[in-house]
Amino acid sequence: MYYSSGNYEAFARPRKPVSVDKKNAWFIGAGLAALAGAAFLIRDGHMAGSRITILERLMLPGGALDGIKQPEKGFVIRGGREMEDHFECLWDLFRSIPSLEVEGASVLDEFYWLNKDDPNYSLQRATVNRGQDAHTDGLFNLTGKAQSELITIFLASPREMENKRIDEVLGEDLLRSNFWLYWRTMFAFEEWHSALEMKLYLHRFIHHIGGLPDFRALKFTKYNQYESLVLPLCNWLAKQGVVFQFGVEVNDVDFEIRPGYKQATRINYQRDGVSGGIDLCADDLVFVTIGSLTENSDAGDHHTPAKIYEGPAPAWDLWRRIATKSMAFGRPDVFGGNIHATKWESATITTLDARIPNYIRKIAKRDPFSGKVVTGGIVTVKDSSWLLSWTVNRQPHFKHQPRDQIVVWLYSLFVDKPGDFVKKPMQDCTGAEITQEWLYHLGVPVADIPQLAETGAKTVPVMMPYVTSLFMPRQAGDRPDIIPQGAANFAFIGQFAESAERDCVFTTEYSVRTAMEAAYTLLNIERGVPQVFNSTYDVRKIFAAIARICDGKEVQVEPQSLRKLLLKTVEATELRGLLDERLLISN
Repeated sequence: MYYSSGNYEAFARPRKPVSVDKKNAWFIGAGLAALAGAAFLIRDGHMAGSRITILERLMLPGGALDGIKQPEKGFVIRGGREMEDHFECLWDLFRSIPSLEVEGASVLDEFYWLNKDDPNYSLQRATVNRGQDAHTDGLFNLTGKAQSELITIFLASPREMENKRIDEVLGEDLLRSNFWLYWRTMFAFEEWHSALEMKLYLHRFIHHIGGLPDFRALKFTKYNQYESLVLPLCNWLAKQGVVFQFGVEVNDVDFEIRPGYKQATRINYQRDGVSGGIDLCADDLVFVTIGSLTENSDAGDHHTPAKIYEGPAPAWDLWRRIATKSMAFGRPDVFGGNIHATKWESATITTLDARIPNYIRKIAKRDPFSGKVVTGGIVTVKDSSWLLSWTVNRQPHFKHQPRDQIVVWLYSLFVDKPGDFVKKPMQDCTGAEITQEWLYHLGVPVADIPQLAETGAKTVPVMMPYVTSLFMPRQAGDRPDIIPQGAANFAFIGQFAESAERDCVFTTEYSVRTAMEAAYTLLNIERGVPQVFNSTYDVRKIFAAIARICDGKEVQVEPQSLRKLLLKTVEATELRGLLDERLLISN
């Protein structure tokens, strides 16, 4: 497996690998990584779909990419996925998956046309004082000290950031800034999360720093991620003959391990309370999804709070059992061993009363029933005790959603703090109480809130104990390599496997990248895996980001002797033109 960029590799069709017709593939888990891996084996590895089996404990595929209407409870989306132009592996996958909406088009075609015709951007990123504009005005408000800290973390080596928390390397100036408000609510970072992960995000998305205040860089699907991404992918895989087995809980994988060699030899599982297993040979390829962001998620309802489950967690317990067999298989408790630090809660609100959309319209400054972009991303309630953010995507958000209803997604980073209207932590609230808190911050008259929340909406809260587990402070080796050294027939995929290419987790891109690297390596596919977009090496992107971090003001270079030396150095180069263009420095 190797990395590449450019059209020469992008449009090449790999030849059929030797011995592929003798091989079978087993995927543990049916999340995006597994679905993508199966697609790459078929499309690029020329493997017959009938030789691929996907084992899933739940009764439906998709993992964290969900969207469903639950009987009695209502519509549920645990989270949303923000996407951008340069998810190279994701778009490489979906260019080959037929759209279920547009005849003759791929999912990528459909997505591309949608976002061309209806580009995303926010007209109000944050509110205060019950629905009033927070007047962040697109500014980061970073002091010179905060700017210096950001540049320091950007320039630091990854090893320098290992096992460090964000608040150990960034000070109060930065953590009180608009930059941190935009950043933490967009990406769901907490101050105790990994400084290394924040560094990786800065490098990965340096070209989007300017888009943090208004989300111009983001793109979204037409419907929820399950209907827009998972269903067409699963439909294509099923037509290729891929076998889906649901209700199968894989609880362990056996390995033969000797110096320089590791081979998966058996998959052990439970189905309908009966133990079983699959014996493996060297020609059986095994792709194991380790860890889970949405493991033990619990959905409450309009009158019932969601529960926090701290007991057995099958996806994490599987990784723990595997990890005991080799140091090369990672350290799962670094990520999944502190629910208090990794949990937060979301809620899906479905409006039933025609008065509520009027408040949405006032803040979004768009008609929520237009079928086009509404909020353009999350609206963060800056003065919320819960640090509540909410969003309305294009409506209808579900294909069979009644046209007079709006589906709203809401989440909070501080789920254990009392609310501003409902004097309870979000984690203790029913759907109706969460709706009350939201309506309060929309500016609904206080006297109207209880009744409007009770009868004017149906809300499903979801507690996710492990949702930010991938952001916990870590060091090299905590995540196993996708292909551990000496591995003959197996790979680890998903958010907790370590890609050899720099990339960041908590994205659809990362799941697909790990699957692509795994499939290309185990089958020796003769085509490059796309590199991460190299904006971090583009001086134009870096200067543009610095200009935005400085809110368009000149960079202060002291002392004057250093300033003169810098100007003299760049005077006759293209760098001087870039500095002048961005108004970063003057004589």
